[in-house]
Amino acid sequence: MSFFKKLFSTEKKETLDKGLEKTKTTFFSKLSKAVAGKSKVDDDVLDNLEEVLVGSDVGVNTTLKIIERIEKRVAEDKYLGTEELNQILRDEIGALLSETNTGEATEFEVPKDKKPYVLMVVGVNGVGKTTTIGKLAYQFKKAGHKVVLGAADTFRAAAIDQLQVWADRVDVPIVRQNMGSDPASVAFDTLQSAVAQNADVVIIDTAGRLHNKINLMNELSKVKRVMQKVVADAPHDVLLVLDGSTGQNAFEQAKQFTAATEVTSLAVTKLDGTAKGGVVIGISDQFQIPVKYIGVGEGIEDLQVFNKYEFVDSFFK
Repeated sequence: MSFFKKLFSTEKKETLDKGLEKTKTTFFSKLSKAVAGKSKVDDDVLDNLEEVLVGSDVGVNTTLKIIERIEKRVAEDKYLGTEELNQILRDEIGALLSETNTGEATEFEVPKDKKPYVLMVVGVNGVGKTTTIGKLAYQFKKAGHKVVLGAADTFRAAAIDQLQVWADRVDVPIVRQNMGSDPASVAFDTLQSAVAQNADVVIIDTAGRLHNKINLMNELSKVKRVMQKVVADAPHDVLLVLDGSTGQNAFEQAKQFTAATEVTSLAVTKLDGTAKGGVVIGISDQFQIPVKYIGVGEGIEDLQVFNKYEFVDSFFK
């Protein structure tokens, strides 16, 4: 099918394959049980398949869409063998992802007309937010961009220190203040510093407290307003980091954060340590917010741009 193209280098593809190994193994062992003893796709197989998809954290709504598409195929082709189910699933999940018009990138790109390009990162503590920022800084710097980090998660000393560790590791400047400082003030200073240094990319870390959505909403709105005093259309991207290993909890966090602020892209981390990689398919479909990056390992190179062609290919390999 024309949906699939080879876009990644062999090394990058191997990292993705390895990162999705647990999800794939679990999914296909469940799938083979679902079709055991059946030669054709019938109602029982579809019911079992529905269970497999929901159990793989694809999400109920997205699962129903996929089942509906397969039912349509079954109706058109009166006798559909279970051995064809893999290919049909692959086609339909691929088609579903392609409807979002995202996931086309193969490299870490920065819009040429935004300088500095301001990326505000949101997400609850523990999802891999700071690590994602560090790895993004590494990738942007590797691509030849001048990067500045802003430690605006001032509610935890550990968050500031952790970002400092990444700034030192990647060798990029960081703007920080003491714990308890006003996050908007840190963001303002970071942008001023970035403009003075003629930086290409600014990545601002923010606090991830969800227990009081109104406070979070007000704080993020203030950070945005203050940034716009320096760069009129900042932030250019609000990236929500989600921990893929939490499955349905990641859906819940996406729901909460999209209600609290305007999220424009997603990063789904920790896919290598879990069998819940299906969450990428569900979140991409349900929120219609582009998944830009996925974390498929511990290494600094293991944050990848999300490419739907390569993702589905690795998932069904």
